[in-house]
Amino acid sequence: MRVEQLEYLEAVTRLGSLRRAAEELHVSQPALSETLRKLERELGVELLERKRSGSKISHEGRELLPHIAAVLDAVDRLRQAADEHHHIGRTLRLGTVNAATVTLLTPAIREFRTTHPSTQVEVIADRHDGVQQHLAEGGFDLGLVSYLRDDDLPPGLHTTELLRGRPVVCIRQDSPLAALKTVTVTDLLAQPLIAMRTGYVMHRYIHRLLSGRAPAFSYSADGAEMGKLMVAEGLGITVLPDYSVHGDPLERSGTITYRPLADDDTELCVMIQRRHTHSMPPAAHDLHSILIRRAVEQRTNKAASDEQR
Repeated sequence: MRVEQLEYLEAVTRLGSLRRAAEELHVSQPALSETLRKLERELGVELLERKRSGSKISHEGRELLPHIAAVLDAVDRLRQAADEHHHIGRTLRLGTVNAATVTLLTPAIREFRTTHPSTQVEVIADRHDGVQQHLAEGGFDLGLVSYLRDDDLPPGLHTTELLRGRPVVCIRQDSPLAALKTVTVTDLLAQPLIAMRTGYVMHRYIHRLLSGRAPAFSYSADGAEMGKLMVAEGLGITVLPDYSVHGDPLERSGTITYRPLADDDTELCVMIQRRHTHSMPPAAHDLHSILIRRAVEQRTNKAASDEQR
């Protein structure tokens, strides 16, 4: 017995004739009729009453319809589950505010690819609220977001801290600020400032730090990566979490560097978030684990580097 035989019988029953069923199923009427005759022989039951005026379900066939419908419904659920598993296994969507995309996320994805070579990873840059909304709605599997120390965490999402750090001033190596051990707010205001747009945690932090004072000139950037590139091009300075700058390829190459802010004890965190569910897709679970382990390694390396400074 094949599933298509049951599907053919269901179509004949629903449409009331072999001809209309054959047209819908895109098979010839003789082929459809022969398929159903084979099913009748297998079951030992006459399923259709065949007359010159057409064919309809027999009394015996009608009694079997609930069982046939149950089988077809189970097959449909199986196909849907297989499709969902295929989608989840093949595509993983991660939203990020770009706080640690290069220093943490990129190496984690590189490692993930070695064990999941057929899984596509979509990295979608968004602002804080956008990442959390997509997580809650199921559009993202994982999300990387930043918080100030006193921010409230969303109750609807499972949150794990990856990195904790301090705000630093990101500058070019040839900036006059590079000669300083720490940068004051007055120093900051005297330089063109590349600030993050509304919706990023560093926008809130700068607004709080400057207390209404305006820099000599300012730009707005969408995320840390664009901010660092603008600094590298000599357009100004920016303020970012230290974990976003330390270990960045631009910092390792000597193009940019960073200095701590004077008299500031603000703490920032980058978190990985997911929905509160009993289980995650295997691929998402593996990337989640890799990010946590990579974050531990990054914290250890940064602590060793800070001791040498």
